[in-house]
Amino acid sequence: MNDILYLMLRRLRQPLITLIVIYSVAVVGFVLIPGQDDQGNVWHMDFFHAIYFVSFMGSTIGFGEIPYAFTSAQRAWTLVSIYGTVIAWLYSIGSLLALFQEPVFGRMLRRRSFANEVKNFNEPFYLICGYGITGGAIVNKLCKRGIRSVVIDIDQERIDRLEMDDLALRVPGLTADASLPEALDHAGLQHPCCVGVLALTNNDNVNLSIAIASKLLAPDRVVVSRTESAVNARNLESFGTDHIVDPFRAYAQYLSLAAHSPYMHLVYDWLLNPYHRPLSSAYKKTSGRWIICGFGRFGKALYQEFIEHDVELVLLDDDATQLADFDNAIIGLGTEASTLMQAGVRDAVGLIAGTDNDADNLSIIMTARELNPKLVTVVRQNLNTNKLVYKNSKADFIMEPGRIIANRILAKLKTPLLPVFIEQMQQYDDVWAHTLLNRMSSIANTSELDSWSVQVSREKSPAIMALLDEDEQVKLNKLMKDPRCRTESLPCFPLMFRRNGDLELLPGELSLLQEGDEILFCGLAAAQDQMEWSVNNYNILYYLMTGEEPSHNLLAKILKKI
Repeated sequence: MNDILYLMLRRLRQPLITLIVIYSVAVVGFVLIPGQDDQGNVWHMDFFHAIYFVSFMGSTIGFGEIPYAFTSAQRAWTLVSIYGTVIAWLYSIGSLLALFQEPVFGRMLRRRSFANEVKNFNEPFYLICGYGITGGAIVNKLCKRGIRSVVIDIDQERIDRLEMDDLALRVPGLTADASLPEALDHAGLQHPCCVGVLALTNNDNVNLSIAIASKLLAPDRVVVSRTESAVNARNLESFGTDHIVDPFRAYAQYLSLAAHSPYMHLVYDWLLNPYHRPLSSAYKKTSGRWIICGFGRFGKALYQEFIEHDVELVLLDDDATQLADFDNAIIGLGTEASTLMQAGVRDAVGLIAGTDNDADNLSIIMTARELNPKLVTVVRQNLNTNKLVYKNSKADFIMEPGRIIANRILAKLKTPLLPVFIEQMQQYDDVWAHTLLNRMSSIANTSELDSWSVQVSREKSPAIMALLDEDEQVKLNKLMKDPRCRTESLPCFPLMFRRNGDLELLPGELSLLQEGDEILFCGLAAAQDQMEWSVNNYNILYYLMTGEEPSHNLLAKILKKI
């Protein structure tokens, strides 16, 4: 509050001095001017009565003349004092109202209120820097999972939108430059309940500053940063940023799977994208020539991923210097039919419009579709304001950097095992992926597929540990039983099993659990809630294993061991 009080005293210095001087002169006047008591004797008002009278007279309360009726001189001085104090009060109150209307003072009050609200948090929360498409999606998802978050954004309109969004939890927001350590500190960076910092602004330098400040002020905090620069990504890695998400590289990996492993691509899509594509979409012909229009950062990321899997490529760009060292390159943007014809669009199976101009990208896919209606089209969306146009473009894939980053980060926040599984599954063939996809489809159908992990430890799963301490064997399939009816199975199955660093994909459901084991599950969100109940409640897990209620008396436990 020191800054606020300092600003108030500095701005109100002149009105306060004016008010004090007028009150002082009025009090001295009443003390010096002689009055008359009820006996007709000369009487002088003391300072106490003078201050008392000027106080209620100055505020226009008007209790009357005290302690005796005033003389004409005293009444004349009263008139002067009334007008003087009223003018002083109007001047002071006007100055105070003007101060409250000043933007800088309003920002200071909001920041103080924001800092106090964050300071009083007593449950884990994430610090989100940037409330654009990515930040908004992540905050919304965290709120649905009952996880608190705090938002900083330099744009006041975005903070206003945060207040108006229909979120399940209250999310404090601050308009400030997130690259300033002081703003991060006010937002709870060093708060003991802060579990992670997400640098999601659209400025790589700001994200870098956030990551550096976070690692210096709170080294134990998990730091996740987005970046669109290879140099910046290496810089973030150099000082230990926990997770770095590059939307271009992430989407290139995602799309390259569609070109050479359509079923693996759908598994990837179902695990990371809440609005996944239907199973039938995997049957499209995706092997053959692909045309990449625009060879900037996105185009180069696509080229690196596609070339690793021997996909035939044709590169288009209107900047000849970008294509100087590449074969099968054509100078031109692709908005003209002649350029696309030269690239062999009629025989191609896929086209990617990946320039940094939305109008050009839409023009490219519309022209290409006229030349080859069966073409698989991928279009890059640069501005969120063009969302409606892109939605009606009928493109097979729309590359939205904000959504990609949000899905990647949410996957990492939900469970660190999920990125490990995605990396490991790519070592298998498309037949394996097809089998897994059918299993996923039988569980989720068109519903959102969720994923979560269970760790066998005293903190995360006390019920499992209690049974292991009693020398009971806990099988993996018991965790997938419905606590309300042990003969029914939950809509989920295990994706991966990790023990002492060793990984097993799609483990057997009769596997015996040990302390330290980690299991990655996928299924419906409702199954996760039921499983959480089972691994934390001894009585429920005992019932799922035996079909009986546990006995808590000492004799029964002794007889059981015998």
